[in-house]
Amino acid sequence: MNILGINAYHGNASAAILCDGKLIAAVEEERFNRVKYAAGFPAAAIRYCLQTAGITLGEVDHVAVPRNPYARLGTKLFYALRMPSFARERAKVLAKFTGIPEALAATFRIAPEKLSAKFHRIEHHIAHLASAFYCSPFNEAALLSADGLGDFASSMWGAGFGRRMKIHGSIAFPHSLGLYYSAVTQYLGFLKFGDEYKVMGLGAYGEPEFLPEFREILHSNGTRFRLGLEYFTHHRTGPEMSWAEADKTPVLGKMYSDAMPKKLGPVRAPEAPIEQRHRNLASSLQTRLEEVYLGMLRRLHEETDLKSVCLAGGVAFNCVANGKILASTGFENVYVHPAAGDAGLAVGAAQFVWHQLLGRPRAFVMEHAYWGPEFSGEEIRSAVNISRLAENGCAVSEMPEQQLLQKTAAIIADGKILGWFQGRAEWGPRALGNRSIVADPRRPEMKEILNQRIKHREIFRPFAPSILAEKTGEWFAQSHPSPFMTMAYAVKPEKRDRIPAPTHVDGTGRLQTVTSTANPRYWKLISEFARQTGVPVVLNTSFNDNEPIVCQPQEAIDCFQRTQMDALVLGDFLITRS
Repeated sequence: MNILGINAYHGNASAAILCDGKLIAAVEEERFNRVKYAAGFPAAAIRYCLQTAGITLGEVDHVAVPRNPYARLGTKLFYALRMPSFARERAKVLAKFTGIPEALAATFRIAPEKLSAKFHRIEHHIAHLASAFYCSPFNEAALLSADGLGDFASSMWGAGFGRRMKIHGSIAFPHSLGLYYSAVTQYLGFLKFGDEYKVMGLGAYGEPEFLPEFREILHSNGTRFRLGLEYFTHHRTGPEMSWAEADKTPVLGKMYSDAMPKKLGPVRAPEAPIEQRHRNLASSLQTRLEEVYLGMLRRLHEETDLKSVCLAGGVAFNCVANGKILASTGFENVYVHPAAGDAGLAVGAAQFVWHQLLGRPRAFVMEHAYWGPEFSGEEIRSAVNISRLAENGCAVSEMPEQQLLQKTAAIIADGKILGWFQGRAEWGPRALGNRSIVADPRRPEMKEILNQRIKHREIFRPFAPSILAEKTGEWFAQSHPSPFMTMAYAVKPEKRDRIPAPTHVDGTGRLQTVTSTANPRYWKLISEFARQTGVPVVLNTSFNDNEPIVCQPQEAIDCFQRTQMDALVLGDFLITRS
């Protein structure tokens, strides 16, 4: 049985395909159209999923869409009467959602009536919870989803047992942890969609000086929280969002009211210098989120008395908060879906149909995140030849794996910056060793070099350490697996001078634990680097330059050529600048 999941007309448009309950492929549309956080209809992602599964659209039995227009209908009608302009915009979006069968038929140039698949509308946060629980290794677990807004809810929690999920509660619009973080992110001068992670990184440079003020902006009580709505605008005007167009990055309108600068001080202009006050505001924002988020998890643990918790929703990307769960909540195990944001809805909706609606047993665990496109050796060779790298002053060699790993590790150890392109593309926003830029973690100057020379981004933003999983406890204060780079742990004090480049200013690292089974070649590369240097860690950042992570070999070559990377590994090819 084949189930196609589609996240459409929403940020991070994506598609996923389940065949007999097992995930075969999952990918975001941005990897194909090269528009960051692309919304619209994910036509290319759907084509890729069906091609990888080896099936046609006619062989799809079910289509799962993570949007239910009837969820919280009373709340929607209440706010529609208060905000007619917002209601009109939502009606336009709803019309697109109801037209998904027609868009799917148009993509494959068939008549809509010839679609044989049954369509299912799964509520937004139920799909989030399903994406985490049904991908996890846990037979029973507490569940929490928290983000900005979906189907007029911002959070949902419950418990999963076997193939069933039970919902215990939810929080509806206008109260939202995601909108809280986004509004303050804008107030601090970071206006682009998805900039929240920048402010999370900035917070490590400050102190929570404004925590009392933030406790008035965000109130909490156990699993419940509410916004001080006088500091926001979305409940009066509706959240201004542009979701529908596939060729444009989504845009959010202003979300904070004039009461926020009256409370916290002047708004920072986007190009203005970052002062210590801004760092302290970011720290206060993050600290208050952690108080509420971890408080919800503590109460959830008390209510369920379960050892494990599964997390999804955009707030679950807050690795700083996630890294404190085991020490602060009573839970012993944590699973965060690698595409915890809205891209993951495609997987979750499909899995909900398979397990909860069709009653099928569980037979899949997402142990790795490599579900995107891959390219053969012949395709890579063709891209190398077409690019005429040798004619442009590059040395190009194809070599056996062991020789490749030895040379590559030596290049990294010599302080060079390396592009690393292997296997299938990662699912989710993190580069996890298949579409990565890799560098020496021992060099304190490497962070500044990468930010200025390669990534062209803010100097305060940290990089990630990829570590051999079996060595985690020797280098970090915690050893719980973090395969998808969703946890930040404290680096042991005696190790910080040995890996200064990916160690953040607060002494933590947003680590990726790498196993020989999940990514054999990347594990071998880190092992070879450890053999040569004594350090089982490499610095890892996404293979891109202010664009979606590279997907195809030619995109990797283009990024290598226009930046100041020193070397590039494409499959079995090693390319170095002469």
